[in-house]
Amino acid sequence: MNYRSDKSIPELLSDILAQLAKLIGNEFDLAKAELSSKAGEATRAVAMIGAGAVIMIPALVLLLFSAAAALMHAGFSEPIAYLMTGGGAVVLAGVLVGVGINRMSGDALKPSMTLDQLQRDKVAAKEMMQ
Repeated sequence: MNYRSDKSIPELLSDILAQLAKLIGNEFDLAKAELSSKAGEATRAVAMIGAGAVIMIPALVLLLFSAAAALMHAGFSEPIAYLMTGGGAVVLAGVLVGVGINRMSGDALKPSMTLDQLQRDKVAAKEMMQ
């Protein structure tokens, strides 16, 4: 940056404050854009979980009935066959919920670009004040 040497100290301080105000405004704009993007990602993750659940329910019911029928055909009693297939369904549901929760974790939604830029701006502001 080129600074004129004929500016008074109050003018220089006024320039610094104006630049800091503009910088803060830019940071808010960046944060708003990044948080909007992260909110969109979270919305898409929830939609994927919902769509997967809606499609999975009828298919899973049919698969569970056929698995139970196969177990009964293999010699297991009806209650044991249904219990085994139900347990498998619980495990599958747990995996799907776990994946959905992972996609919505705090780290995935953290506005990292904004936080990094704020750190750089903090250093730059300190250097300007020296």
